[in-house]
Amino acid sequence: MGMGTRAACSNHVQITWKHHIFNILLLVLLLASQAWAQCRILRCNSEFVAATLDLGGSGGGSGKDSGNVGYCSALRSYATCTRRTARACRGDLAYHSAVQGIEDLLIQHRCPKSGPTAQPRPLPQAPVSGDACFYEKSYVQREGRAPEYLHCGVFGDPHIRTFNNEFQTCAVPGAWPLIDNQFLYIQATSSHTRESSYATALTKITIIFKNWRECAEQQIYQAEVDNVPAAFVDGSTSSGERRGQHSLQVRSQALGRHAEIWAAHIGTTVVVRQSGHSLGLAVRAPRAIIESYTPEQDLQLCLWGCPASQRIETPPVWPTMLAYIHCSSLLPAQDVYFQACLFDLLATGDMNSSSSALEALEDARAMIADPEKVHLVAAAAIRQPSWLIAVFMALLTCRLIF
Repeated sequence: MGMGTRAACSNHVQITWKHHIFNILLLVLLLASQAWAQCRILRCNSEFVAATLDLGGSGGGSGKDSGNVGYCSALRSYATCTRRTARACRGDLAYHSAVQGIEDLLIQHRCPKSGPTAQPRPLPQAPVSGDACFYEKSYVQREGRAPEYLHCGVFGDPHIRTFNNEFQTCAVPGAWPLIDNQFLYIQATSSHTRESSYATALTKITIIFKNWRECAEQQIYQAEVDNVPAAFVDGSTSSGERRGQHSLQVRSQALGRHAEIWAAHIGTTVVVRQSGHSLGLAVRAPRAIIESYTPEQDLQLCLWGCPASQRIETPPVWPTMLAYIHCSSLLPAQDVYFQACLFDLLATGDMNSSSSALEALEDARAMIADPEKVHLVAAAAIRQPSWLIAVFMALLTCRLIF
């Protein structure tokens, strides 16, 4: 009886142990299958293939060529997709192969790692009707009021007036995105003005108007110092004709030094101009367009300003009396544009650099509907003691009299 009881207990223990092992293995398999389901590398692969279907042979060549911009954008989008699924794809050979392949292709085609990304192929949509390709008209018809417009200006050393009306002076050499959303990408390149100088200036501006339904095909505009063309990179001056009007148009008031681009389908105006030895940019766009970005498009100088580590809070030295009087004669209101004028004169030693602040103010006046919102006063304004000006003027008067 005792032996039978022990045998029965032994069998029960073995069955119970096997049952636990089975449950553990089942749990592991369930967790593993869940993790594998979350690894979306195949989806990333499919999106990349779909994004490059229409590019044909444009994947070859240098990333600097306009024809290769789409391929580089698709690669960056591919890289972003793999980063999103990185945690779920640990140990997946297909995932690691894709990541290595992306790195190799970026190097092979000399694509910058930062820049616009390819948009997912849109689902079939109904044909555009009415005034849908003319943003302001369609907005008024839909909302019963005009859209709210925002302004951003970038000029000088460079100085940035953001869409939120913040003013910053930045030390940002290299290429930086100013605007990056679903409709528009603008990148500015800043370079040192001379050797052993801390001064920088905008030397190149690249603008990409993204494809949007039947209203506009992708168009690229590019300007450099001493070359501000009145045309897109493909040589055209307009695009997207509908009802006898164009969604995109380029015009110039001073060939080689000024260009104004009107994007009717997104209600946006972009002005590029050369002032002295640097470029300047001014943008007027509806709030809804500016805010049409994804969490990945989180670096936009026109929206949030430059990174805190790149901001210059105060000028390195006090302005000279000559600089103060020169900027006061051009910009009587001692606002942020006046301070930018002083800063640029001190940074470059070039009296012609003051023109960038003056022209940026003129663009702001043209793009901001409320005149009271044109002038901004910085938190830490540069104020030269008024008695110095009085003394200077008195001495100048005495020299003229005697």
